[in-house]
Amino acid sequence: MERNSRGHRLIWSATNPVIKRARSLRDKKYRRQEGVFLAEGLRILTEARDAGFLPQQIFYAEGQALHPLAEEVIAACAASGGEIIATSRDVLAKLSGKDNPQALVGIFAEHALPLDAIKASDAPLWLVAQAMRDPGNLGTLLRSGDAVAAGGVILIDDCVDPFSVESVRASMGAIFTQKIAVCRWDEFAIWRSRQAAQLVAMTLSDDSVDYRAASYATPVLLMVGNEARGLPDAYADAADICVKLPMLGRADSLNAAVSASILAYPIRWQIFG
Repeated sequence: MERNSRGHRLIWSATNPVIKRARSLRDKKYRRQEGVFLAEGLRILTEARDAGFLPQQIFYAEGQALHPLAEEVIAACAASGGEIIATSRDVLAKLSGKDNPQALVGIFAEHALPLDAIKASDAPLWLVAQAMRDPGNLGTLLRSGDAVAAGGVILIDDCVDPFSVESVRASMGAIFTQKIAVCRWDEFAIWRSRQAAQLVAMTLSDDSVDYRAASYATPVLLMVGNEARGLPDAYADAADICVKLPMLGRADSLNAAVSASILAYPIRWQIFG
């Protein structure tokens, strides 16, 4: 096994089994089989370390000067028993899927929680997404959850994979700071019945109230629906209150993740003053 002057394993070939395995994690099928996912970029890997998550493997480009933070992340990974692999920029680009690859690519264990492992009372606010399909929207929702110190994001029904390369990239590291649970509606309904929490649904129905007129009671479960269809009627009917944002222009709706992000702040303000 070839090693560089730092004692790190050297792999130059894109056909090496280690590289092929890492590349395969861009596919949901292989992520699910192994329970691991790819994360790229110094900022995201630093956020992961600071949140207590260290990769099983780190890849970096041999011969390229590394930022001091990158050196810290590599050292922390090695100290935890992770493997450090030096490779070429071309191979790193194949791992990241970008012509101009990030300095670091890591392989992490997936950390989604079973819904029963979450207690609504552990945080004043939780974000709930139903059938959200766009990884950019999910990344935005995770970042917004981090910004308002939400407990995490609960994904209901056929949501996009939170551990896809695109979702992780869009989260800008919030994939590691927010708790994540994935479930079906019937599971969520049973779990919610056991929580002393207010379910707030965002809808455009005529009987929805202006978000400014609503009274919020912590902990709040703020639920948004699919980007194109919104929430199913049965889901909205199950909520304690349905709210909407006033549309003052020509558009009749806002992006689902943006809507939740806007509403998350006044909920926090009303709860905490």
